[in-house]
Amino acid sequence: MTGTVYKSTGSWYTVKTQLGAVYECRIKGKFRILGIKSTNPIAVGDVVDFETETVDGTTVGIINHIHDRDNYIIRKSVNLSKQTHIIASNIDQVFLLITINNPPTLTSFIDRFLVTTEAYSIKTVLVFNKVDTYDEDTLLEMKFLAHVYRKIGYQCIEVSAATGQNVGKIKDMMKDKVSMFAGHSGVGKSTLVNALEPGLGLKTKEISVLHGQGQHTTTFAEMYDLGFGAKIIDTPGIKGFGVVDMDKEEIGDYFPEIFALKQYCKFNNCLHVEEPKCAVKEALEKDEIAFSRYRSYLQILDGEEENYRTEDWMKQ
Repeated sequence: MTGTVYKSTGSWYTVKTQLGAVYECRIKGKFRILGIKSTNPIAVGDVVDFETETVDGTTVGIINHIHDRDNYIIRKSVNLSKQTHIIASNIDQVFLLITINNPPTLTSFIDRFLVTTEAYSIKTVLVFNKVDTYDEDTLLEMKFLAHVYRKIGYQCIEVSAATGQNVGKIKDMMKDKVSMFAGHSGVGKSTLVNALEPGLGLKTKEISVLHGQGQHTTTFAEMYDLGFGAKIIDTPGIKGFGVVDMDKEEIGDYFPEIFALKQYCKFNNCLHVEEPKCAVKEALEKDEIAFSRYRSYLQILDGEEENYRTEDWMKQ
């Protein structure tokens, strides 16, 4: 039988067939997919083949084959830096939820996430959430940030799950697609999903007053069928996002504004750091490229790990 993985807990996988039958499955043997040494060989969104067997009177599935993935979102594993973690696969689009101060989403995180989705050609929409809670200064900061990303081609939507602002717009964009919701803990993913599908009842938690950070409400990635003809993958809050397996020469290709200018650089292999007659650096000096984006590019180029919770980052 063939089905789609709707939930992964690390050892068991909930698989749903095209006819709607649901089976709890485990893996047969060890899998190695596309040469990726991943902490999770099977991810939510994977299409798998499985056979069934009866154990103590209960029918379980044994996964014996994983179909080729159209795409996937991958990052460095939290606990094992040399390992990777596939968040989800076979995605039509990602909604990256961003909050300015409750908790803060820094541009370093946004840019690392976008580099990965660009690399796998996954459409990403930036959702600026909780806009009903912003004062005038925070609203201006949010609008400036949205301007930076709109300028380079990303769709940005201002949303409030509490008031319903633009919830219908997101709903329309999700119809007939597999959408993944991502972002830090506390940015309101589960609250927004509940606003889209009130009967789903995903658990939510308040922001930690002590640390100003979100608390994990989603433990494992999970796919849901929504009543308006959409599928959504809800993911655990992502603290950091390490970019995986990219050559230095290709990183700039996943920054659309850098990619558009590279042809005008003097050298074909220009890394846009110290080379003369670099079109990217010239654009930076003219404020045609956002400094925050260029800084993110340099950090990824240098192989720096994202550590957005440290005091040094908070001062920037």
